[in-house]
Amino acid sequence: MASQDHHHHHDDHHHHSHEAESFVGADGRVYHSHDGLAPHSHEPIYSPGFFSKRAPPLVDRDFKERAFTVGIGGPVGTGKTALMLALCRFLRDKYSLAAVTNDIFTKEDGEFLVKHGALPEERIRAVETGGCPHAAIREDISINLGPLEELSNLYKADILLCESGGDNLAANFSRELADYIIYIIDVSGGDKIPRKGGPGITQADLLVINKTDIAQAVGADLGIMERDALRMRDGGPFVFAQVKHGVGVKEIVNHVLQAWEAATGNRRH
Repeated sequence: MASQDHHHHHDDHHHHSHEAESFVGADGRVYHSHDGLAPHSHEPIYSPGFFSKRAPPLVDRDFKERAFTVGIGGPVGTGKTALMLALCRFLRDKYSLAAVTNDIFTKEDGEFLVKHGALPEERIRAVETGGCPHAAIREDISINLGPLEELSNLYKADILLCESGGDNLAANFSRELADYIIYIIDVSGGDKIPRKGGPGITQADLLVINKTDIAQAVGADLGIMERDALRMRDGGPFVFAQVKHGVGVKEIVNHVLQAWEAATGNRRH
């Protein structure tokens, strides 16, 4: 057994010297750093995860420091920015809102929100994350916390919206960052996506399955998606939507406000 241990140890060192930007941390995980982000490891994910075992919202969160924060994640092109816009339009008259968007190399999503008048321009910040979009919402969240706290205090915000860069099915928000997590997928990837799981699908507080109007065109069976979403999420809530056409948005807003009331003790306006 000892010789085997020695062998493993040797491999680690070999790996270490081989790739300067990756190293094995004291905790035995392989960390890497790129594009100036803090070194982070990619958690090995052994199962798709369970809704009931998801990380609970932080109990000692001081909402005076940073308002209730809704994280919106999901693969590229599923409707994250459209949902940001829809939520702003729905909530901005009654609540003080601010938004931070993440793109890897551009400020495109922030510019989209500004162009469509989602909120006054000064309430929107676009962050260029570089590298893995998920690192900015999970391991190296300071790049988002800074602007969120600043906006929160500037505008005495009730609710902050934070849009992740488009990522893969393994991305999820840290609870340090998001009090409420919405993960949005669409039907264009086919009806197999919900059962592929991943922490976004299984553990987000709310799963949105968007663009149901194109289901027929791509041959996706919404019945299968519903069955798999319920199964993968232990019955956790999900909403079928056509965000661009306003379908399902009210239901999504209701979920958000319910969570906001529960977390902050405020009543909805």
